[in-house]
Amino acid sequence: MNVLYFAWVRQKVGRSDEVIEHGPSLRTVGDLALLLASRGGGYAEAFADLRRLRAAVNQHHVGMDAPLAAGDEVAFFPPVTGG
Repeated sequence: MNVLYFAWVRQKVGRSDEVIEHGPSLRTVGDLALLLASRGGGYAEAFADLRRLRAAVNQHHVGMDAPLAAGDEVAFFPPVTGG
C-alpha cells in the first residue's frame, strides 16, 4: 500500500511517501499508525498521539478504525482549520 505524509507529519518522518506491504496485522488505519510509531525516531513523534492526526484512504477521509486492503493509498495529515 502507498502511504503519504503531509505537513508536519512529513517533516517528522523525513519523507513524503513510502510503500508498505499490507499484511494480516494491518487490519485498520490505526494498526498502520501503530506500526509506524513502533519504528521510533520521527515516526514515534509523528504518531505518538493519534488524536492529532487525520487520515484518508483512497482519498476519502476516514477514522482510525477504517479497514485497510492491499493496494490502498493511505494519507496521514494534521487537522486543517481555516477561516
